[in-house]
Amino acid sequence: MEAFEPIPPEWTTKAVHAHEFYCPSCHGTSMQAQRVWINRRSPVYTENHRRKWQEFYECGNCGCVWWAWSSDRPPSEFGDRQVPPRDDFPSSLDDLF
Repeated sequence: MEAFEPIPPEWTTKAVHAHEFYCPSCHGTSMQAQRVWINRRSPVYTENHRRKWQEFYECGNCGCVWWAWSSDRPPSEFGDRQVPPRDDFPSSLDDLF
């Protein structure tokens, strides 16, 4: 899988910085990309000591190659999901004994 290769693919050399987390040409999302590469070898540290990476995308709609910071990624629709409780699983260790 190309996304996690340590060496940047050739197609990333023509990337433009997207200041919003979508294709700067057609506003396609990262989910519409046909190729992805994440530069995990060179993280940048923010003021609050968190890491961020460059994420490179080749737009599946228009072919534009763009990059954005991982910290600019919008929240995931799966991020705040609650896992429903399971009736067949004990709620505490006390329920086991």
